[in-house]
Amino acid sequence: MIPKETVDLILDTARVEEVVGDFVTLKRRGASYVACCPFHNEKTPSFHVTPSKGIYKCFGCGKAGSAVGFVMEYEHMTYPEALRYLARKYNIEVKEEEETADQIAARQRSESLMAVSEFARKFFCDQLQEGEGRAVGYQYYRKRGIEDATIEQWSLGWAPSGRSALVDAARAAGYKDEYLVAAGLAIQQEDGKLIDKFRERVMFPIHSVSGRVIAYSGRTLKADNPAKYVNSPETEIYIKSRNLLGIYFAKSEIAKTDRCILVEGNVDVVMMHQMGITNVVASCGTSLTEEQIRLIKRFTENITIMYDGDAAGLHAAVRAIGMILKEGMNARVVFLPDGDDPDSFSRKHTLEEIKEFIASHEQDGIAFKTNLLLEDTGDDPLKKANLINEIADTVAEIPDAIKRQVYIDTVARQFGIEADIIQDRVRKTREKISLDERIARERDNHRRQAEMPGQAGHDSRTGYDAGTEPPVMAGSDRPSPATRRAMDEKSILEPSERELLMFILQHGTTPLKFESDSEFYDEENPQTVAEFIDCALGADNIHFANQAYEDTYQAYFQLYDQGKEQDEIIRTLLNGENREIAAVAATLSTEKYELTVQNFSSALTTTDSWLVNFVPRAILVYHTKRISAQQKEINQRLKEGVSVEETLELMTRLNKLNAMNKTINIKLGRLKK
Repeated sequence: MIPKETVDLILDTARVEEVVGDFVTLKRRGASYVACCPFHNEKTPSFHVTPSKGIYKCFGCGKAGSAVGFVMEYEHMTYPEALRYLARKYNIEVKEEEETADQIAARQRSESLMAVSEFARKFFCDQLQEGEGRAVGYQYYRKRGIEDATIEQWSLGWAPSGRSALVDAARAAGYKDEYLVAAGLAIQQEDGKLIDKFRERVMFPIHSVSGRVIAYSGRTLKADNPAKYVNSPETEIYIKSRNLLGIYFAKSEIAKTDRCILVEGNVDVVMMHQMGITNVVASCGTSLTEEQIRLIKRFTENITIMYDGDAAGLHAAVRAIGMILKEGMNARVVFLPDGDDPDSFSRKHTLEEIKEFIASHEQDGIAFKTNLLLEDTGDDPLKKANLINEIADTVAEIPDAIKRQVYIDTVARQFGIEADIIQDRVRKTREKISLDERIARERDNHRRQAEMPGQAGHDSRTGYDAGTEPPVMAGSDRPSPATRRAMDEKSILEPSERELLMFILQHGTTPLKFESDSEFYDEENPQTVAEFIDCALGADNIHFANQAYEDTYQAYFQLYDQGKEQDEIIRTLLNGENREIAAVAATLSTEKYELTVQNFSSALTTTDSWLVNFVPRAILVYHTKRISAQQKEINQRLKEGVSVEETLELMTRLNKLNAMNKTINIKLGRLKK
């Protein structure tokens, strides 16, 4: 763990324009800098960096934050990783807080495995440039159309013949045998001797998301060798199911294009990148896993599968579609013509031709699966029924109710049957999925409670015990009435909550100097903007419906109550580990307040008088929104059908709300007395 003093030093030293400037070409514009946004495609610059506030913000896609936030977003690093990156940039020594003996040993062992893996990378690269490697390995790469710049970028190499070439070189460099074995680079024989795991193979390093070499995939060039590829075993630094070949080189483009192309082979990935399509990855010598899909989900929710068109490739694609949809992502499929794979296809066509082919031949995942399976059903009614059930079960895996309904309607039209029939199958399958998940959760809860007795609690926000979920309408794909009402309330209140939080983040510590005839006048102890809003909301125990706004609100006042100045509060929020709070703070502390035409002339005065006019008004508007949400909820409950007693109670509440709303609108000048 990095000590707080070191974190503060890193954050105080880092200059947002210098950090962003390492990745983006900035052009000065007055006191700020502008550029085309690195997070989405654009031709006109909408990305602004403001050194005086330490903030970057894109007015196109909405990305915003501080120097550490930019590194996290652009390089897809964790908060500690981003801090260490900035420490290296500014030559700040990071001394981790005192670790236990076990923690020190584990960290040192992990670093040792990383170091020996990096040594192997350099060794294989050097071997490619001389003797056997140059004559055999290098010629293979060139024959496959892989250029020198690509070989260097990907650190492609050659594992020489001989039983212990790497082992001998590593020993001579001072590396211990145990680390060579633990990193999956050497095998210990029964007689105790160490031999290389990779021999006479072209080598493809596997990089972690942060760019460190953690494993290898080696391809034989001998036609009679049944083991075409030999891959690193799982080690302490490499778990196959959690890594993807090419993810380090592809992550930025995946995020920028909001799409990941998934291929099968090592050379497929490399050649697609060399061609200029750089949002491409492949699973590391294993079938696609849930962990790999979730890794992609960190950068995009859209995956295009581009597997070989043989039977194995088709089967793998069908399996992948279900897994992708289950994770709440969008699956599309494109198969190349004439038995081509991405490698051979890229060598026959230009970049524009490949892009055009992908764009015009992509199919929706479920449509592809349906068409593929239909080929085997013929006129057999039982096979067709089983197919419909299988497609319905695939649709049932989709978490999003709207997407499910769209697919239900589409499948029903395709097969010419009633949508209700598909809906019924989907509902039953989801009930089973929900039951299985609930059983799994309860099992996990019991296990956790057994490990931490007395820790179960009650969630005051939901009203349900920790580890349980609020009840839902059994067998329904639609949200319950209570859920719909909560969604409506959040939608109605969001603009006003945003406005109030904007006042706090921009002017929170500014005193409100009311005129002497105002009910809020206090000459000796005028309230600040933050205090005024907090008192107005606290009087009715009001919390924001938007959770991100509520979290930011609470984080602000935690710092405010410590006596911190406004600039320090905003800087702390921007540089905090909670990136959702940082994003809200960055956005709302930089956006300008929009004045309505009718209030424009009266607002062109001092900041003090402007705030005195608009902060109380914003609170009144917020109350009208809350009343509107409550009125809508009551009307919905009346439509749902309630008892006579409850109807009378709801009507009484509705009349009170109408009266309150009228009073507030008179104060706002919307109604006359």
